[in-house]
Amino acid sequence: MKKYIDLFLRAFITGTLIAVGGIAYLSCDNKYIGAFLFGTGLFVILNFNLALFTGKVGYAVENKPKYLFDLLIIWLGNFAGTVISAILVLCTRISGISEKAAALCETKTNDSPVSILILAFFCGMLMFIAADGYKIISNSVGKALTIFLPVVVFILSGFEHCIANMFYFSLAEAWTARSFGYLIIMSLGNALGGIFIPTMRKGFIK
Repeated sequence: MKKYIDLFLRAFITGTLIAVGGIAYLSCDNKYIGAFLFGTGLFVILNFNLALFTGKVGYAVENKPKYLFDLLIIWLGNFAGTVISAILVLCTRISGISEKAAALCETKTNDSPVSILILAFFCGMLMFIAADGYKIISNSVGKALTIFLPVVVFILSGFEHCIANMFYFSLAEAWTARSFGYLIIMSLGNALGGIFIPTMRKGFIK
C-alpha cells in the first residue's frame, strides 16, 4: 500500500507540473514560445523522477502485467493534480486563460474519435522518446533537447496529450460525458504510441 501511496503522490505532483506548463502555454501570445515553455513541466518531472502516465506507459512492454495497475494509479494521480490545479487557477486573476482553454477543448471535442486516437498515438510516441532519451543519453545538452523538442513538436503539430487535456478540460469547465470519453480515447492513443517504439525495438539486432 505504501508503494501505491508514494506513486499516487508523485503522479499528483506531476499533474500540477503539467498544469504549470499548460498555464505558461495559454499565457503566451507567441505559440512557439508557449510550446517551448510547456516543456518546463516535463523537464522537472524527469529530473525529479516523478510519474507521468505518458512517460511511463511505454515501459509496459518490459514489465509484468501488474505494472498496468501502477499505470492506473499514475493516471489517477495525474488526473487529480491537473484538476485541482485548474480549480486553483480559476480562483486567481489569471483565470481569463480559461477562455483559450475552452477554445482548445471545443476543437478537440468536435473532432472525430479516429482523428483523436491517431493524434494521441503520435504524441505518445514523442513522449516515450523524451522519457527514454532522458534515461539513455548521457550528454546534458542531449538530455535537454530530448525533453524539449518532442514537447514543442507535439504542441505545434496539434497532437493530443491526455494529461495536458485533463488540465484544459478542467480549466475550461468543459467536462461532459463526451469530453471524458474523448479523454479515454486520448489515453488509449497515448498508450499505443508509447509502446510502439519499445515493441518494435524488441526486434532490433544489437
